Amino acid sequence: MPRGDKDTYTDKQERKAEHIEAGYEDRGLAPEEAEKRAWATVNKQDGGGRKSGSGRKGN
Repeated sequence: MPRGDKDTYTDKQERKAEHIEAGYEDRGLAPEEAEKRAWATVNKQDGGGRKSGSGRKGN
């Protein structure tokens, strides 16, 4: 999977990133930087994209 590919994220994670991005843009950040920070925030909170497997360690 190429870097920056968002196919492995759930719909909920994508909505969360859009909401966070809008908040950053409201604060005056450039759209590109807002998007980067939004996805970094989603990754930090959720640990990345979709996960599978039984016995996954929860946070």
